[in-house]
Amino acid sequence: MSAYLIVDITVHDPEKYKEYAHQVPAFIEKHGGAYHVRGGEVETKEGNWNPQRLVVLEFPNKAKAQAFLEDPGYQPVAAIRHEAATTNMVLVEGF
Repeated sequence: MSAYLIVDITVHDPEKYKEYAHQVPAFIEKHGGAYHVRGGEVETKEGNWNPQRLVVLEFPNKAKAQAFLEDPGYQPVAAIRHEAATTNMVLVEGF
């Protein structure tokens, strides 16, 4: 069953975030992930949620998504994101 990481990112340091955005695709691909949404224009239709940068990643299953997040090589890259942005992230199983 596919699993999706849905990420709401508020970038505080665009230059540093570019460094993250340049490095992260290799780790996503390594774990079988693919982008479905990567920072396109967001239009809120209901409620108060107003993400600034929305990312949706699909992985073959929850274990692959978790392996991406826990990859030791990815940890320094994730640290760049933590320095450059505030992130809200959920992992959800789907079809």
